[in-house]
Amino acid sequence: MEEKRKTRFGRVVNDKMDKTVVVAVETPRRHPLYKKTVKRAVKYKAHDEDNKSKSGDFVRIVETRPLSKLKRWRVAEIITKSEVIDVKPEEITEEIPEVKPDVKPEVKPDVKPEVKPDVKPEVKPEVKPDVKPDVKPEELTEEIT
Repeated sequence: MEEKRKTRFGRVVNDKMDKTVVVAVETPRRHPLYKKTVKRAVKYKAHDEDNKSKSGDFVRIVETRPLSKLKRWRVAEIITKSEVIDVKPEEITEEIPEVKPDVKPEVKPDVKPEVKPDVKPEVKPEVKPDVKPDVKPEELTEEIT
């Protein structure tokens, strides 16, 4: 008999719910206009009966009947476990690095850049070519008429 159920591979993003994990499945898509490969992530809520999968695990999920309002997948297997280091508060010790007093940080001497004096460009007076400089306004009206 053929397996008709869909399967997806993804990373567990959230495992804080009881018997439920959120799995992010990334699929590469080609952008229709720019032709660049873009990753698209879809989050599925999957049923995890024994609460075995933890955040960061890579899992295979399989489509199943509706188990709740949003849960339509279940965790089939855990492919790789995430490496989480458990550290107890007693094991944490504050280690302050020692500073050697004879080592001085390298300081560059103050170098001032050369300051050039402000040079103002020569401003030429604007001359209108149509107007004669020594002409009285009465003479101008006579020339126009």
